Amino acid sequence: MNYKDTLLMPKTDFEMRGNLGKREPEIQKHWESIDLYNKVLEKNKDNTPFVLHDGPPYANNNIHIGHAFQKTLKDFVLRYQTMSGRYTPYIPGWDTHGLPIENEVTKSGVDRKQLTRAEFRKICREYAIKQVEVQRAQFKRLGILGDWDNPYLTLDKSYIADQVRVFSQMVDKGIIYKGLKPIYWSPSSESAFAEAEIEYMDKQSKSIYVGFDMMGDKFPNTKLLIWTTTPWTLPANLAVSVHPNFDYVWFNNDGKNYIALKELLPKLVEKLGFSHAKVLKEFKGSTLEFMNYKHPLYDRVSPIILGEHVTAEDGTGLVHTAPGHGEDDYFVGKKYNLDLLSPVDEKGHMTEEAGPYAGMFYEKANAQIVEDLRENGHLLYDETITHSYPHDWRTKKPVIFRSTPQWFASIDMLKGDLLEAIKGVKWHTSWGEVRLTNMIKDRNDWVISRQRVWGVPIPIFYDNENNPLLDRKLIDHVASLFEVHGSDIWYEWDVEKLLPSDYEGPRDLTKELDIMDVWFDSGTSYNILKRRGLPFPADMYLEGSDQYRGWFNSSLTTAIAVDGVSPYKEIVSHGFVLDGKGRKMSKSLGNVIDPLTVMNDQGADVLRLWVASVDYEADVRISNDLMKQVSESYRKFRNTFRFMLGVLDGFNPEVNYIGWSMRGQLNRVMTDKYYVLATKVNESYAKYNFVEVTRLIIPFVVNDLSAFYLDYTKDSLYCDAEDDFERRAIQSTIYDILLGLLRLLTPIMPHTTSEAYDSLKYKEYDNIYLEKMPIGGKLKEPKLQENYDIFDELRNHVLKHLELAREAKVIGKSLDAHLDLSVDQTTYDALEYLDLLNKLDKILIVSSVHITKADQLDIKVSKADGHVCARCWNIVKEVNQNYVCVRCESVLEGLK
Repeated sequence: MNYKDTLLMPKTDFEMRGNLGKREPEIQKHWESIDLYNKVLEKNKDNTPFVLHDGPPYANNNIHIGHAFQKTLKDFVLRYQTMSGRYTPYIPGWDTHGLPIENEVTKSGVDRKQLTRAEFRKICREYAIKQVEVQRAQFKRLGILGDWDNPYLTLDKSYIADQVRVFSQMVDKGIIYKGLKPIYWSPSSESAFAEAEIEYMDKQSKSIYVGFDMMGDKFPNTKLLIWTTTPWTLPANLAVSVHPNFDYVWFNNDGKNYIALKELLPKLVEKLGFSHAKVLKEFKGSTLEFMNYKHPLYDRVSPIILGEHVTAEDGTGLVHTAPGHGEDDYFVGKKYNLDLLSPVDEKGHMTEEAGPYAGMFYEKANAQIVEDLRENGHLLYDETITHSYPHDWRTKKPVIFRSTPQWFASIDMLKGDLLEAIKGVKWHTSWGEVRLTNMIKDRNDWVISRQRVWGVPIPIFYDNENNPLLDRKLIDHVASLFEVHGSDIWYEWDVEKLLPSDYEGPRDLTKELDIMDVWFDSGTSYNILKRRGLPFPADMYLEGSDQYRGWFNSSLTTAIAVDGVSPYKEIVSHGFVLDGKGRKMSKSLGNVIDPLTVMNDQGADVLRLWVASVDYEADVRISNDLMKQVSESYRKFRNTFRFMLGVLDGFNPEVNYIGWSMRGQLNRVMTDKYYVLATKVNESYAKYNFVEVTRLIIPFVVNDLSAFYLDYTKDSLYCDAEDDFERRAIQSTIYDILLGLLRLLTPIMPHTTSEAYDSLKYKEYDNIYLEKMPIGGKLKEPKLQENYDIFDELRNHVLKHLELAREAKVIGKSLDAHLDLSVDQTTYDALEYLDLLNKLDKILIVSSVHITKADQLDIKVSKADGHVCARCWNIVKEVNQNYVCVRCESVLEGLK
């Protein structure tokens, strides 16, 4: 007889190799075939809703690792909430307007200048929709469940109509206005930019110190010391600002007089080589107010004015002031009724107002101005410095401050309400509240107009004197037209066709051609919740930490303006994804990790397991080496699931299940350990602490299950009779733990848990996702765990001695061993309580154990005497004529 055929070896169709790149798409097809997303919604439809509102990614090119990271975090939250019984609809969205799409369309060979605005917009729309299709498939490949057939797109007619209605309400409340102010302007994009669209990068600039000649007799033969890193703005200089309360000095050096801030004099003396500087007089900055100086390049006299924006940190304490090129300059200039001079056009070229520099690109004018100042004797010092400077976040080229007529949303009108609303939000990270609060406090009015084509038109009409008609009824009418016909009609229809039939206002109207800032588009996305009948405000916004100045900010602004409430109840934010060395990913460095490649080669579940293994609140790292470590953790999960499924072959929980109270002590211990684990995992999920979830589960699977419980129980599972009580008790324990682990891990690795659940012969639902998240529980019998801990310490000592005996060639495998154990009374009592005194050989996986009481622990390992059972391989005192032990003989008899 081949005794191997009589053993109850594991049997399962759950394969050892995951082959996830091929298997996961098949699992996802099954989810779709059973309509899993809608099934869970139907199951929970009468329960408390939980709405995570999706911040729209930009519809351009393949998803990158940052997209995968963020969407997976959202899916963790959604799956946990769903399995906890909440009604959790998820509407994915896309941001589909803006300059990058215009650029991609132009790069494809489309000549924008040969097309009408409406024609160009149609091509942009087609491109955006194709990009949405590409990204939709890629997000779904991650295993993200949601209403993918009905996402929200910022180009949808209904979406644009709702956005315009928000705009109209803000107009009606006086929040929207048109003004001439210096704003961020990108010559490379030929458009205004908001603060959220600015990135600070290092730039080399000319740093110059210039002397402005003072007029009048009070400070004769004197130059005001000025410092600037933007010489191209000097043609727009209309004043010099000093701080009213700072101390300034009039000093002489080699027969020439200068004025500078007293505190900065030592630095200036060194920088400018003023080796013979002698202070003539000290005075407050307020002394200089309304004194005049002559411009160093033009025949222009300008005043010295007072400004509290002047600092004592850098420069000279006297600030070159050009109201047309700076925010502080604008506000202080307004106070003194200065003109708004901005002699730079939309392409960054100097205008006729700049005189000899007209036609020059501003950076070329920079160099020429420095040379002219050198020649006329007003340049005192120049150098090239590297400093942090604002850049266009799309083109990565420098931006400038330039005064142009723009549409603004007044933040000042809303600031108090915005700051109050922030206090009512639940902040997953406390610094998030501080960060957004400071940004709102420091925020000036929001430039909402853009001089582009692909976006939502600003639906404002002008009368024949170019005055805007800020009429809510007119704007709402246009919104209704957009909802039916689309927003291209703004450019296709004439004015008369766009007006309401009962319109009685002025005729001879023209239309605004600017479009809205894309942050206004996405900043009104919460309207989709209202339109789809979902609760508003949303329970959660979860995005990257860059959205404190972006989407969190713009959404809060529009919602407070229109609804008077924050659009989100809770904010969760995450850091950026860096390479293994903590560097930003770039093609040039060759350190880009492509999520599509990872999913194809290793599987989405491995990528998802990586997301769950990093502390997402800070910047996180990923590399091929790190992914190998994650793959190893995944392999341990998979192998453990496979073994547990295999040993449940032939187990019917409706017939063979043995309850906790009858299972025997160690089986109860393991069940209790699982319940405690489930409780802690639930607490971690509830706090969105996913890294803690994996830190709790992995040691349980690797140490408590694989290395101990599933190891020692193999003898009973393989060799005992199929219906043996202890074997069924072990199977019942494994069934509880396996089903629990699959449910606990479904938010993180849903493909694998779905596949494993599908391999369970007896289950309640079509998919593991329809199961409830286990809530765990307290220890039913704390004394059981206390005694187990004592046994576990003994076991660790035994394992060390067995290893030493193996190294000394006393034994080969552990079943070769006999143990002589001397233990103290406490340990003996613990073993007795656990009912292990006569089972230690099985539990420690040795062939025999002799145990005595002593004052201290003593462990001796020797080679076991006796005969090897031909069936179970235990060394026993006697075997029958067929070389099998008494236990195996009894099992074989039962098989006849």
